[in-house]
Amino acid sequence: MPDLLVNLYQLKENEGDAKLNEKGIVIKRAFTSDRGRVADYVRGGFSAEWAYESEYAMNQNPISCFVAVKDKKIVGFACYDTSAKGFFGPMGVDESLRKNGIGGALLRRCLFAMREVGYAYAIIGWVGPIEFYRKEAGAVEIADSPPEKSVYKNMVTVD
Repeated sequence: MPDLLVNLYQLKENEGDAKLNEKGIVIKRAFTSDRGRVADYVRGGFSAEWAYESEYAMNQNPISCFVAVKDKKIVGFACYDTSAKGFFGPMGVDESLRKNGIGGALLRRCLFAMREVGYAYAIIGWVGPIEFYRKEAGAVEIADSPPEKSVYKNMVTVD
């Protein structure tokens, strides 16, 4: 799985939020007191590692985590600057609500936030759904960037 690169100055404006709002879904920057709820959501639906990253995002200023909320419940999340500066991710959406534009809206909200704080490019590391990132953000593959040659080589693993 390669890393991807996104030119933040070529992002298309966020058009999906209005459609999500019609479905009762709101995308917002997480609030400090949301920390436990976000971490519990991520841990319960995705992984402990991603929960740690979401907790780290909650300690940033500004908070580098956005959530999708429906009926006062978190149904998706996305973070940036967690694995490394300039990196997008992790991101996840409830399986039952995928293919509704939530992931794309979360991705773009994070990428616009990264641009606002001064980044020209964002790296999407160690990704699976490359076509999703191409379509939603114009991402391109970074040549010769498998995990063992990226920031992820610094992870501690226990066999």
